[in-house]
Amino acid sequence: MLNLDPALYVDPAVLPRERDTIFARTWQLLGPVSQVKDRGAYVAADLAGAKVFVVRGRDGQLRGFRNVCRHRGAKLLEEGTGRCATIRCPYHQWVFDDTGRLVTAPWFGEDPDFNPADWPLEPIHVAEWRGLLFAAISPETDLTTQLGELVAELADEPIETYQSVATDRVVFDANWKVYTDNFVEGYHIPGVHHAFFAAIDFEQFKTTAHKGFIRMTAPPRDGLFYRGKWLWMWPNWTLSLFEGGMNTSRINPLAFDRTEQIYHFYFADTGEALASKRASTIAGNLAVVREDYEVCVATHKNYMSGGYSSGPLSPRHEQGVHYFQTRVKEALAV
Repeated sequence: MLNLDPALYVDPAVLPRERDTIFARTWQLLGPVSQVKDRGAYVAADLAGAKVFVVRGRDGQLRGFRNVCRHRGAKLLEEGTGRCATIRCPYHQWVFDDTGRLVTAPWFGEDPDFNPADWPLEPIHVAEWRGLLFAAISPETDLTTQLGELVAELADEPIETYQSVATDRVVFDANWKVYTDNFVEGYHIPGVHHAFFAAIDFEQFKTTAHKGFIRMTAPPRDGLFYRGKWLWMWPNWTLSLFEGGMNTSRINPLAFDRTEQIYHFYFADTGEALASKRASTIAGNLAVVREDYEVCVATHKNYMSGGYSSGPLSPRHEQGVHYFQTRVKEALAV
């Protein structure tokens, strides 16, 4: 097994292909569905450059749309969460309702060929799974099929009972696949995560690839907030379990050499008595993941320099890397 060709990380022409063959055709995690619990609530997001939003309609239904005005292509809603009764384009003030229908195009002028019914927002697909919200532009499968064996893997975990209490966003200068390669193996733990290494039985660290996801496990020692299981799901989201909760993240390319990771943290007990413990758990999670960014940035620079050619993958620790890279190659037909 050899590592993926470094050209697939640093060639700017690859990301548009990934946008079409991976990100547009898969379900993308938008975080907890509680973000759009109330009527009029929305979440707007970037999906590898494609702007989308999901809104809870007045009729209680969830609908998703391209975050693109049908007039001249302006962005309708700022990324993040919010509430709106109608969707008003900030550029020329076109107004759409929560079903995507064009309500009014003020000051447009008289045009006998212009029919507002011909210009609704472009819809996308929306799905919920166990308290999590997903969106897809042109999915090649339904969400459950994409999740694959993850459905059984988490069947006994009460993830839908956890409440989202915090979010975090980190941006770093490396290709999204560099970071994903890093996440799906524990081989780097002794060299990069010294405190984490001391808090697990690394000799029993195990990585296995399954339909739709990768599982990493290691017995934790006393004091580690993690429960010893970390999951990555095709193509770009993660779920890590800790005592009394979990976190999820989405690994999203902003450019071929720039990536954002959007975290949500969920807890079973959101009472004030455990506020300090929750804050400590969140800080500990983020401290571990931030240790990865420096090595990922340096790796990306080496790929850019032309000084690296594909090396061998560990059969013990890098099965997850091989699984992920195989699926990328299949999607890109390389």
